[in-house]
Amino acid sequence: MARESSARESADLRTVLDALDDADARAIIRALEEPQTASELSERTDIPLSTTYRKLDLLTEAELLEEGTEIRSDGHHTTTYAVAFEEVRIAITESRELDVQIAHVDKGPEERLADIWTAVREET
Repeated sequence: MARESSARESADLRTVLDALDDADARAIIRALEEPQTASELSERTDIPLSTTYRKLDLLTEAELLEEGTEIRSDGHHTTTYAVAFEEVRIAITESRELDVQIAHVDKGPEERLADIWTAVREET
């Protein structure tokens, strides 16, 4: 199923630029061909797990990654991370200020259901 992208209000410019300027954060983005856990990303990128968690927080805050939940039959669900954008655009506004727009990927029904499950899990 094809997913469409949409541009919407994005994280602030400084947060996005800080995330994109970080070599480890860029390595994580490159490694995310499909949703993965922090442990999987740490192994794949050779970045220490504690650093991986910090970079995942940075990328999530910048709205470049999204968190999901991998539901496991043993009841030990885990958090996964996926790339949440198609492109990042930085432009200069009429008032000569920099502006950032992130073209996010629209979610399919399965992803929306996973988001609902994540919200329920966080509240319980």
